[in-house]
Amino acid sequence: MTLDREQVLRSAAALLTRRSTATMDEVARAAGIGRATLHRHFAGRDALIRALEDLGIQEFEAALDAAALGEGTAEEGLRRLVTAVEPSAGLLSFLVTESQLFEGDQVNEGWSRLDARVSAFFRRGQERGELRIDLTPAWLTEALYGLISSCAWSVQVGRVAAQDFTHMIVELLLGGARRSVEK
Repeated sequence: MTLDREQVLRSAAALLTRRSTATMDEVARAAGIGRATLHRHFAGRDALIRALEDLGIQEFEAALDAAALGEGTAEEGLRRLVTAVEPSAGLLSFLVTESQLFEGDQVNEGWSRLDARVSAFFRRGQERGELRIDLTPAWLTEALYGLISSCAWSVQVGRVAAQDFTHMIVELLLGGARRSVEK
């Protein structure tokens, strides 16, 4: 039987987004394979997390591409991005938390590339006069990640309805970031 690496990663992601402290034995069981098989493909938890990180970066990059952030208003682009990222929000939430374990030279270049794209989106919104200029694009990027993580967790534990995911994130972020019009 051929091991479907992506299926194993998705099973691991589903488990770890619910229980970030799950053991490799639990990950193997969730994937329907033995622990030895899991270890042949991922030498340990760090290797598994790195593979999940690569998957998360791919999924977030695909969401950024699908969102077409250069089109329309900042609000429209943000809604498209949050909608596109929703299917992988739990994995991204887990990776944001887990990434604190990998500092300095160990940080995946993919995250820097993604951060730059999101920050550029917020900067364009500021330059167009759609977003407040007193909040840095880097801060708005971090705030977005935090809101995605918080909402993913809230949906997972039943505190927020899944259909409200995009609305809650966009409204909270823009409610504080939207440039107010002087009257």
